[in-house]
Amino acid sequence: MMRNQLLLASAAALCLAVPGFATADTSDKQIALSNNYAGNSWRQAMLTSWEKVTGAAVEEGVVAAADAFTTAENQVTEQAAQIQNLILQGYDAIVLNAASPTGLNGAVKEACDAGIIVVSFDGVVTEPCAWRIAVDFQEMGRSQIEYLAGRLPDGGNLLEIRGLAGVFVDDEISAGIHAGVEEYPQFEIVGSVHGDWASDVAQRAVAGILPSLPDVQGVVTQGGDGYGAAQAFAATDREMPIIVMGNRHDELTWWKEQKDANGYETMSVSIAPGVSTLAFWVAQQVLDGVEVPKDLTVPFLRIDQDNLEENLETTQEGGVANVEYTLEDAQAVIAAASE
Repeated sequence: MMRNQLLLASAAALCLAVPGFATADTSDKQIALSNNYAGNSWRQAMLTSWEKVTGAAVEEGVVAAADAFTTAENQVTEQAAQIQNLILQGYDAIVLNAASPTGLNGAVKEACDAGIIVVSFDGVVTEPCAWRIAVDFQEMGRSQIEYLAGRLPDGGNLLEIRGLAGVFVDDEISAGIHAGVEEYPQFEIVGSVHGDWASDVAQRAVAGILPSLPDVQGVVTQGGDGYGAAQAFAATDREMPIIVMGNRHDELTWWKEQKDANGYETMSVSIAPGVSTLAFWVAQQVLDGVEVPKDLTVPFLRIDQDNLEENLETTQEGGVANVEYTLEDAQAVIAAASE
């Protein structure tokens, strides 16, 4: 977490060098969150962060409303209809976690044509009129293989646990993992399952595939699946592999227990759920008249052996290691992208 905060802090001074951060009143503006999925701890933490930060912003009169809407299913057609409803309801900006990078472009264009600001994050869209706040998800995947190459220089067999099928984030992280294996060919992916970013789903999927696999030295993941994978391995007579974790409280807790018991080492990486709050402030700044580049990048949040305890202490039980963003953080990200 400290690494993420330091990156923002180092950029903060750049705000002073970017003229024209607007100070116009946005107290009458209404911002909506359109979210495609809420079925895991990351999404729940994302929504909690949104409610916490935007609730305070509404109370302080920064904006008039910041309502959150989540579709019942991860379906493009359902989210497109949701966006169309938000257009009709008269929102000034829509912050969007999209079910598809391209499938919602028509609805997003309708919103833009109606004069509505659209800021996508996490699951971003490719429609040119929208803003995008992205993590380099491919690098997040590739970095796992790089870490394992340092721990296992002779390589070995890997099990890949993917996220929710058909979602942009899943495709990007998996592409980065496979690029890492090309870079470090001493590794081989011997099995792949979808864990849907949920511990229970991952545990069942891993338990189902393990009998058909050779010895596994490492497990590469996407977040929310590491603890489930550990439980599946623990139920067998296999040696526990190096499982890359995803910043969830149950994962960090298990890692800490194993570290204390036998010196178990791994790393953990994920996007901070609070990125939703950064998207809120970016939308507010666009409404405020600030010229904001269409593509913004935030660092992913990585936890290592030496700062595990520090991050576990600040991670809520049942939650995810997190960073919630302020207006000043958003201005720093905008300033860094405007250089």
